[in-house]
Amino acid sequence: MERCRMVFSGSGGQGIITAAVIFAEAAVLHENLNAVQSQAYGPEARGGATRSDIIISDTDINFPKVIQPNVLVCLTQEAYNKFYPILRPGGLLITDTRFVKIHKNVDAQQKELPLFRSVMDTIGKPIVLNICMLGAVISFTEIVKSQSIMKILASRIPSSFLDMNKKALDLGMELAAAHKT
Repeated sequence: MERCRMVFSGSGGQGIITAAVIFAEAAVLHENLNAVQSQAYGPEARGGATRSDIIISDTDINFPKVIQPNVLVCLTQEAYNKFYPILRPGGLLITDTRFVKIHKNVDAQQKELPLFRSVMDTIGKPIVLNICMLGAVISFTEIVKSQSIMKILASRIPSSFLDMNKKALDLGMELAAAHKT
């Protein structure tokens, strides 16, 4: 497998860091891969810019920081404006159509998905936006299986929330499948 470097970005309170931790844990615990995850966020606990780096590989990872990601997810305009220049040429850019207006001159596969709108229309609770985003990421990258994500979720959240999270994960996968080229 080629090493995959990802940056998930958005706003504090959107579950960006939680999604990155879940993704990395699924890769390590259920896919036999190596992973590192780190995060950075603004001084505000909620509402400030948030970034989480993830590196997934089947070989040793010697440096935990992502300099030029293969995959960049931006859930807010602020995150997009700040991070789109670091995306590796030809990489994958995933944005939420409600919150991000992209520049067409970015050298990337640009996937504009109605993540927030779909979550609200289908599930009605924005708290699972991050899990919907994970569904899109795993569908596009095919690094981690949905069952692996669900196993991690089962170990982290109350069982009464598993069905809602499964719906959000499946929704993200469906949105990505509709936008694959």
